Amino acid sequence: MDTFERIRELLAEQLDIEEEKITMESDILEDFEADSLDVVDMVMSLEDEFGVEVPDEAVEGLKTVGDVVRYIEENS
Repeated sequence: MDTFERIRELLAEQLDIEEEKITMESDILEDFEADSLDVVDMVMSLEDEFGVEVPDEAVEGLKTVGDVVRYIEENS
C-alpha cells in the first residue's frame, strides 16, 4: 500500500468520510470541514503510523492531502 492510500484510509476513518472522496487535491479544512482538533488527531495518527515527528510549524503547511503525502514521503 502506498503512502497516499494509507493516509486516505486514516483520514476516512478519522473524519468519517468515504475514501473515494479523498484525492491528492482535497483541502483538509475546506473539503472535509475538519477543525483544529481533527487536524491534531490527524497529525498524531500520522506520527504513529509513519514514525515521523511533525513539528507545529510544518502542520500549518499541510493544507491538502497531497501536502501531507509529500511531507510524509520526504520525512520518513
